[in-house]
Amino acid sequence: MRKIIEFSVGEVSRRAGVPISTIHFYEEKGLIRSLRNKANHRRYTSDVLRKLSIIKVAQKTGIPLKEIKEALNSVPDGEKVNKRHWQRLSRNWQADLDARIDQLTNLRNLLEGCIGCGCLSLTDCWMLNPGDKLGRDGPGPRLLELEE
Repeated sequence: MRKIIEFSVGEVSRRAGVPISTIHFYEEKGLIRSLRNKANHRRYTSDVLRKLSIIKVAQKTGIPLKEIKEALNSVPDGEKVNKRHWQRLSRNWQADLDARIDQLTNLRNLLEGCIGCGCLSLTDCWMLNPGDKLGRDGPGPRLLELEE
């Protein structure tokens, strides 16, 4: 029988390179779980270290915490995320990442064409305000998504 190793929040913080406050935040949001010992101190099993790594990688790619939580919920409690889990999780995120890469590439390409024009016009800018769409909607700031 394998002995379950438990870590304090400070040990998890040092091993994962994540501040204690972040660990508490992730736990509050339901991304990770802790146990309580007899003194009511939090204790974490080693599977949390791998989950924290997954969270950090996913966040760096721009995946929202809500989606990360949903993905991690598919891994049974106490079970370390293994290669099979990671392949499933990453495969599910790839389509979203591909779409965001395409959107950012389009934006980058539009910016390259816009930077040199020098018009700075709110009424004539084909990229930010084509046909003065913002002016027709009334005063105040607007957020437009680029039309494809």
